Formats: sequence, structure tokens, C-alpha cells
Amino acid sequence: MPPNATDSTFNADPEANVTNLKSVDQVPQTPVENVGSYSLKIFQSSLNLLAHILIGATVGISILYSFRNGTPLSSTPLHIVLCVIGYQLLMSEAILSLCPHNGWSASLRLVDKRRAHTILQIVGSVLAIAGSIVKALNKSVNWNTLHGQYGLVAMVFTAVCLVNGVASLYAFEFRKYLNGNLSKITHICFGIVAFVTSAISLCYGFDKNSFKNWATPALAYTIIGFTACFTAIIIINPTITFFKKSFRVFKK
Repeated sequence: MPPNATDSTFNADPEANVTNLKSVDQVPQTPVENVGSYSLKIFQSSLNLLAHILIGATVGISILYSFRNGTPLSSTPLHIVLCVIGYQLLMSEAILSLCPHNGWSASLRLVDKRRAHTILQIVGSVLAIAGSIVKALNKSVNWNTLHGQYGLVAMVFTAVCLVNGVASLYAFEFRKYLNGNLSKITHICFGIVAFVTSAISLCYGFDKNSFKNWATPALAYTIIGFTACFTAIIIINPTITFFKKSFRVFKK
């Protein structure tokens, strides 16, 4: 250190340094309930992050499988691409957009969250329904497998949820003709059923020999586990909301 230079972090008076130090009792302590709330938020945010990672892996592998033979895509690969992007990507993000712990939508205003939810839901539903129709038109016999049967249920509830979502979106305008809370509750219920059945249908698709031969059985079962895991994480928030709103309605 050059002559005449002083260290600004050093206090020449040792007693002053001691006086300035706060005792342990004087340090503000975080309330126990806030610690629990913070830990819960970290846990929920971690689950949300895990769900996004699993969605990316599942959708990515499905698309790679669909393009394994190059382009143009036949009806089956096209069916996979449209349905997986519609259900597992866009509809997943539509549901997560309303979650308070979702990374990309957490800072949005409520009205913007609803707009994002609506856009993602509409685009995802259209792609998913189109994907189901493409495959149905290409087959002479439909809905004869568990994959197809769960896919049919998912398509029907997706269409109903799409129409019901309009009523839920304009619940205030339609309040004279339709109970707003009822339309929202049914929209959540139909959405959960559509999303869960689409995931079950996808799992049966991964269990087919054509996919196992391409990806190996171990990877196929791993992706089935990924699908089950992120589906369970995603439906937690809407399920809680469904029961809360239902309880309020029946309580009245």
C-alpha cells in the first residue's frame, strides 16, 4: 500500500468496531411461517421446472421418432407430431400459464395470463383434434385399441372444453344465461379429463412395438414414466382450483 493511503474498511477505534456489531438477538429473524412458505414456493417452482424438462424430453423424442424416415410425413407420423405438440406441449403450457409458480408467466398480469392461456389452449386444441382426425381418416377401423379409445375420449373432451372455455372466458357477459362459477368449474374438469386421457393414450403409444424397436424398451418405459410424472405435476394446480371453486359453490 502506498504511503499516506488508508484502508477505508479499517476503523482505527477498536471499541467503535465492537459497538457497531449487532448481537445475535438484534439480528432480524425470519418468522417460522415465512420460512415454511418460502420452502414451499421453492419446492413448487422446482416441480414446475422439472415438468418443463420432462415435457421437452418427451415431445423432443416423439418428434425425432416421427421424422425418423424423413419427409414428407405419412398419416401416423403427422398424427404424432400434431397431437404431441397440441396436447403435451401447448396444452401443458396453457395449464401451467395460470400457475403462480410458472417461470415464464409468473410476472404477467392476470389478464395477460388468461390471454396466454386462451391462445395456447385454442392452438393446442386445434392441432390435437386435427391430428386425431388425420389418423382416423387413414384407418378403416377406429377406436379398437386402448391407445385409440383414450385418444377418442381426449379429443371429445378437448372439443367440449374448447367450447366451454369460451363460455368461461365471457362468464361476466353470459351471467344472465349461465352461472359463471359453473362454467369455470366444468371447464377445469373437462380440461383435466382431456389432458389426463391424452397422456394415457400417449403412454399406450410409447408401449407399441414400433416405438420400442426404435427407442429400445428401456427408453420407452422411461418416457412413459416422464409422461406420467409431468402430467401429475401439471394437474395439481387445476385440481386444487377445481375443488376450491366447487366447495364455494356448494357452500352457498
